[in-house]
Amino acid sequence: MTTIPVDDEIALARELRDEFQRFLREYEFGMREIETKISILRDEFTHNHAYNPIEHVSSRLKSPDSIVEKVARRGIDSDFASIRQEITDIAGVRVTCSFVADVYRLFDLLTAQDDVTVRLVKDYIANPKPNGYKSLHAILEVPVYLSTGTIQVPVEVQFRTIAMDFWASLEHKIYYKFATQVPEHLVQKLTDAAEAASELDARMEQLHREAHGVLPFERSAPPPLPGSVRPRGPPPRLTAPRMSSAWTRRTRERMPRHR
Repeated sequence: MTTIPVDDEIALARELRDEFQRFLREYEFGMREIETKISILRDEFTHNHAYNPIEHVSSRLKSPDSIVEKVARRGIDSDFASIRQEITDIAGVRVTCSFVADVYRLFDLLTAQDDVTVRLVKDYIANPKPNGYKSLHAILEVPVYLSTGTIQVPVEVQFRTIAMDFWASLEHKIYYKFATQVPEHLVQKLTDAAEAASELDARMEQLHREAHGVLPFERSAPPPLPGSVRPRGPPPRLTAPRMSSAWTRRTRERMPRHR
């Protein structure tokens, strides 16, 4: 039996540690790229449209233990190339919006950017899970520019409303308490609560429309199908709020005329 000197074992352990840290930093940088894009959209909406569709944004990076557990559970090869290919939710960003219309609006605006590639979309808003869970999930790839070159990093982005986020948080706590073995009567109550949250979303959005009119950049394209990859080509058409004819006429009168 071959024995490895202690110093060599320590050097090997440090090398693996450093390589894992470099691996995770790539995902951290990709996550920050997505966060920056969302932050810019939020600021632009606030200043140019006097409306902010984003309530709050959170992010998380999977821990090494969580990655190792998922690799073992799914039978994935333990090399970094296989992990990159098979696990796409190492970096995650959650965007909580006011209304369902805002969810699709933010998804459209973010994925319309030239350097964002859509790998996968699962629309659990249009097609909720059996337990009532709703959210729009997307795996987006963004370029990260390093000193060694450019790499494409996948980031899971979840879009949901305040009501959906509240329900999902409660559901997670209940499933954690019962170690996923939730009593049937609680499962049914959770499903009923999901329906109530959906009704609340619809009512609050209708109230907002009655008070403020059509929201900026209303989506005209249908929502993505669950599990579908967004087709290549031009992004979905977005409808901006129309300016009044009087405003348009005054603007034209102020514009210099060229002979």
